[in-house]
Amino acid sequence: MASDAVLNPVTDVAERESWLPMIAIALGQALMSFNVASLPVAIGGMVHSFNVPPTTVATGIVMYSLAVAGLVMLGAKLNQRFGSLHVFRAVVVLFGFAQVLMTFSPTAIVMLIAQLLSGVAGAALVPSLVALIANNYHGRQQATALGALGSARAGAGVAAFLIGGILGTFIGWRPAFGILIVLSALVFVLSFRLKPDQGRSDVQIDVVGVVLAAAAIILISFGFNNLNRWGLGVARPGAPFSIVGLSPAAPMIVIGVLLLQSFVIWTRRRQRVGKTPLLDLSVIESREERAAVYAMFTVVALEAGLNFSVPLYIQIIQGRTPIETAIAMLPFNLSVFFSAMLIVRCYQLLTPRQIGRLGFITCTIALLWLAFVVHNDWSAVAVLVGLVVFGIGQGSLVTLVFNVLVTASPKELAGDVGSLRGTANNLAAAVGTAVVGALLVGLLSAAVLRSIADSPLLPLEIQSEVDLDNINFVSNDRLLGIMQRTSATPEQVVEAVRINTDARLSALRMGLLIMAGLALLAIIPAGRLPDYKPGEIPANPPPPQRGGTKTAPIA
Repeated sequence: MASDAVLNPVTDVAERESWLPMIAIALGQALMSFNVASLPVAIGGMVHSFNVPPTTVATGIVMYSLAVAGLVMLGAKLNQRFGSLHVFRAVVVLFGFAQVLMTFSPTAIVMLIAQLLSGVAGAALVPSLVALIANNYHGRQQATALGALGSARAGAGVAAFLIGGILGTFIGWRPAFGILIVLSALVFVLSFRLKPDQGRSDVQIDVVGVVLAAAAIILISFGFNNLNRWGLGVARPGAPFSIVGLSPAAPMIVIGVLLLQSFVIWTRRRQRVGKTPLLDLSVIESREERAAVYAMFTVVALEAGLNFSVPLYIQIIQGRTPIETAIAMLPFNLSVFFSAMLIVRCYQLLTPRQIGRLGFITCTIALLWLAFVVHNDWSAVAVLVGLVVFGIGQGSLVTLVFNVLVTASPKELAGDVGSLRGTANNLAAAVGTAVVGALLVGLLSAAVLRSIADSPLLPLEIQSEVDLDNINFVSNDRLLGIMQRTSATPEQVVEAVRINTDARLSALRMGLLIMAGLALLAIIPAGRLPDYKPGEIPANPPPPQRGGTKTAPIA
């Protein structure tokens, strides 16, 4: 097990000098985060440039996410076979080339290809970042580096919203991606300050595992992402096909889960016969490691749900611009950024179990607070306070559970931990966004139908002129336009707008309460996190203790 060296002035100077490699690692994370956060901001400009519907542009976001989620385990094995530094440099070049295509793309097809290539590069970048930290940092400095990686993700998201919003409003959407070309070149140059590592030629690429894992993750992600558009049960008009009248979304999820189980069975079989697995299952062998994965999935899903709910209300309901959305979300993103960095200072005072419980309690309180104070103006100080408090809990939890996973596994499995993190994050983001979206639309539909049934001002003949089978979040201005095309009287139009306003707010509040309940339940897996202080990545594998507690690394 590892132990910290006694700090002295010489060590301090060496540590100060050694932070330069971390800049390359953090900027590598920032490349991916800035790209994916810039896409929603650039949708309007791309629609105008390519003369395509918004759904075509949104496909770029889906292609990027699916490529990362489906290929990240393969990326981890490529890092182990060829060395994380060599892979890091190669995929940074690939990412830079993809951004050249993105910046100068003449058509939407080229833009989609650029995002697919960016996702392929990201799939190898994610595990390489963890392996590079393991190779370049030790002890407390390693914990700080892991916190910086989480902060880089949040900081790049803030920068993308602000820079993308400003450039998109006054110049155009292309310069925001042009910045990533320059940033990729800078990361490549700085990568020569990283310590070299050797690949392992004995590492095999499990092709069957790649196919099973990629198919499972893509089907689960794609199924959840289309729950709203295709329908949860009965197929909606937007579904590409139906299965005896049922939506294909749910069967996709079920098949994906079955394939994921097949992947686990296949992986265990390979490990038993001494072959290299696509994902070494020892990274989730103990109860503590599994608890960390559950906690990570939950907090990322909650973050994705909140990130969906807030822009939905600001842009769709209030009709505000991307810049206004970015400003409204800025306090939340900044709180995530700083808490991800500062939480590592608490590792000498509190155990992961204590921090995990406090983190989920903080998220629960914040969501309950938002449910009671939110109204039709997201800029209210009380709402901003709730977002900041949630950001503190979320940023602390993401860094903590990532640190627990990394420090519980040997150095040579750092890439596997990175791929597990990438898979869990992408799946959780897809599931969180889709489930919260479906939940809010379902709550809205129930509230609208209940209010219409109770209202004497909206008789059946007026209801028949409005499509009540596809109720969704719309602004009052858009609803006015719809109602004006019916035979409704001015009094009936006013009543419809009132119902829409009340139902939207009711659905949002109920959704936040349900999310608060999920955060409260997450205290259960948080209570299974290690009850010792996180240490550094052990150089040699600890003895396996299935279902038990591993010996604590000394911080």
